Amino acid sequence: MEQITQNPSDETILKIINTPPFLLVDGIANLRDTGSYSNGDGTIVKPGYLYRSADPSSITEKGKEQFRELGIKKVFDFRIPAEIRRARIVVEGVEVVDVSAVKVPIWSDDVEIAKELQLFAEDEAEAFRITYRGMLLNRGSAFGIIFRHLRDHPEEPCLIHCAVGKDRTGIAVALFLKLLGVSDEDIAKDYALTTPGLAPILPILTAKAQSVPVFRENWDGVVNMGKSPPQAMHDLLKMLDEEFGGVEEYLKTYAGLMDDDLVLLRRNFTVPSSQG
Repeated sequence: MEQITQNPSDETILKIINTPPFLLVDGIANLRDTGSYSNGDGTIVKPGYLYRSADPSSITEKGKEQFRELGIKKVFDFRIPAEIRRARIVVEGVEVVDVSAVKVPIWSDDVEIAKELQLFAEDEAEAFRITYRGMLLNRGSAFGIIFRHLRDHPEEPCLIHCAVGKDRTGIAVALFLKLLGVSDEDIAKDYALTTPGLAPILPILTAKAQSVPVFRENWDGVVNMGKSPPQAMHDLLKMLDEEFGGVEEYLKTYAGLMDDDLVLLRRNFTVPSSQG
């Protein structure tokens, strides 16, 4: 996989988003297949079953036809109600499941937002560590819903998404890939693909952010918060091992999975590399 920088050229972006793992569905940005990564023992993550993306609610009629071709039957939405400004994705035959976690600290006012933006402006790496630690602590139940669906429906492709497909979605995918034995380096590279993945809608995201006064007042913080640096994912994976006992212990303690569930997930979502 080509190494992604935080400031890729337009030519590099076009090359990346027009090749796997990216998929072209009109109206959905940052859509990718999480499969085909090697786990180092001659097998790979099963392709064509777990997809990730940014908010898909702007899908066009053409996009709906492309979406159906992927065979996706269920969409897991990490967004909280305040983030949902319009209807969720509507595609005939596709069920949408709300997995916004109940115990999630949400910005209660502009003062809290300003504090977080200031931290991102002053110490980007530490800000990501604090943010992602909070997500690991508070979103286990949401991750559990998704992993149990994967356990019970390994032949039913599904999509997970949040607002831009970076943080909540990125952690869920990282847990999935880590469980299946994918290297930390590949997981971090996968996370960093969100940078080119969001490039086509960056002007829209920028305009939305600039319409919010507290964001305008600390634009450096907004820019840093919107990044997907590989080191942020490396730090999360290190935290997962050092503070949560590793991916298996995390999924059992915070997502409510059992040992047998983890065995079944590995069995169902790893295939010989020849099937990639």
